[in-house]
Amino acid sequence: MKYAAVTLSLFLLLAPAAYADAANDHGEGWYGETDDLVITLAGFVLIAGFPLFILLASLALWRLEKRKDARKAADKERMKHVPLRGGW
Repeated sequence: MKYAAVTLSLFLLLAPAAYADAANDHGEGWYGETDDLVITLAGFVLIAGFPLFILLASLALWRLEKRKDARKAADKERMKHVPLRGGW
């Protein structure tokens, strides 16, 4: 509950600054004037970016799974050669 209150307070404090800045730029963003070419290129970046991100995330996950499997196999092999330890 505390985090929600802090987040809401932060949003309320930053909202007037964002609104005041938007009033002076006549609807132009930080990039500048956007035309059809800019929008098209941004779309191409998204079209190429999502599959690239999925590929990189899949490769990273595959590598981590490979390491986990190797670690499990090494633990299993190590346990074969450990002498039985008795209790009392």
